[in-house]
Amino acid sequence: MISSTLATDDPRLQMHSIIQRIATGPELSKSISRAEACAGMRAILDSRVDPVQAGIFLIALRMKRETDDELKGILDALREATGHVVAEVDDVVDIADPYDGYNRCLPASPFLAPLLAECGVPAISQGANAIGPKYGVTHRHVLDACGVSVDLGPVEAAERLSDPTLGWSYVDQRSFCAPLHNLAELRTTIVKRQALSTVEVLMRPLHGRKRTHLVTGYVHKPYPRIYAMLARHAGFDSALLIRGSEGGVVPSLRQKGTCFNYQQLSEEQSFDVDPVELGIQQSCRAVPLPEDLPQTTRPGDEIAIAVDIQAAARATARVGLAALAGSTGPTYDSLVFTAAIVLWHLGREPSLVVAADRVRDVLDSGKAVERVR
Repeated sequence: MISSTLATDDPRLQMHSIIQRIATGPELSKSISRAEACAGMRAILDSRVDPVQAGIFLIALRMKRETDDELKGILDALREATGHVVAEVDDVVDIADPYDGYNRCLPASPFLAPLLAECGVPAISQGANAIGPKYGVTHRHVLDACGVSVDLGPVEAAERLSDPTLGWSYVDQRSFCAPLHNLAELRTTIVKRQALSTVEVLMRPLHGRKRTHLVTGYVHKPYPRIYAMLARHAGFDSALLIRGSEGGVVPSLRQKGTCFNYQQLSEEQSFDVDPVELGIQQSCRAVPLPEDLPQTTRPGDEIAIAVDIQAAARATARVGLAALAGSTGPTYDSLVFTAAIVLWHLGREPSLVVAADRVRDVLDSGKAVERVR
C-alpha cells in the first residue's frame, strides 16, 4: 500500500514527512515504504528538494540501515532516470566495479570486457570519473589512458556490442543517468558511503535481446544477499557476485574465496574458487601499485589513500594492454581467474579449469588487445 504521504504532489512535504520518520535516532527511527523511498529519491534526482534535506535523507537511511524495500525504491528511482538501450546481441554481461575505484592496487577489471568479447561474450563496463569515499582509479580513467572513447552515449555503446570486431564497450554514468551523476558533489559533502554506492551498480543501462547478466564484487558478508535481491529486482537474468580486492570483481590471487551466483532469477548459491586449482601461483592478492608511483595529498581526508590518479591509470593501461597481448604476470592471472569464473557461470565452459585454459589460449594469441586498439 502506498503511504498517504504520497497523496500530495509537493515533494517538499513528502520529504519532510519521510525525514521526520527516518531521522529520529537509533531506537525510534521508522522505515518507509518502497514507494516513499522511490518518491524521495526521485525528488532528489529532479532537484525538487533542498540539498540539505537530500543529504539527511541518504545519511539517515544509512544510519538506521536501509531495508530491502527502501533499497528497491531508491533503485526504482535511479532506473526511471536511466536511459535504457537494448543491444542487437542476445546476451550482455554488465561488469559493475565499485564506482569509487581502486587505490590499493592496479585494477585488471577494465580489460575484462574486451577479453570476454574475444571469447564471444558481449560485455560492457560502467563507471564514473570521481566518486567517494575512495576517489580511486576507475574504469573511465584506465580506458581513457588506453585511448578508448569514454563518453559514448548508451546507443553508441550498444552499437559497439554488435560490431564483431569490437563486441564490448564502456558506458559512463554521466551519459546514461546524468541526474545521478550530478549528485557527485552532494555525495562528497556527505563523506560516508550511502545507499547510492550500493544500488548504482544495478541500473542496467544496456540490455541483451534475450538475457542480461550482472557481474559485480563485494567485500562484506551481508552484501551477496542484498546484491542478489536487487539484481533480481532490476531484472538481471543471472548474477555473479565475486568477493574481490577492494570490492571489485577480481578475486584474490593467493587464497581461496567465496562467490555467489544465480541463474534465471532463482535464489543465489555460494561456491568457492581457488586460484591454485586454476594454475595461478601469486604471492600478491592483486596487481601491486608500482613502487615509483607518484603520491598526492587529499587535504582533510584521513581515510583515502591518495594515489596520483593519472599516473596510476597510465600504469594500469600499460600492464593491462600487455596482459591482453599475452604478457604473463599478476594482471594476466587476474584476467584468467575472473574471465574463467564468468565463462563457467554463463555455461560457456563445463568447468573452471577448462574455462581458465580457454582464457589463457585467447590471451596468448594476442587477439584481445586488438579490440582495445
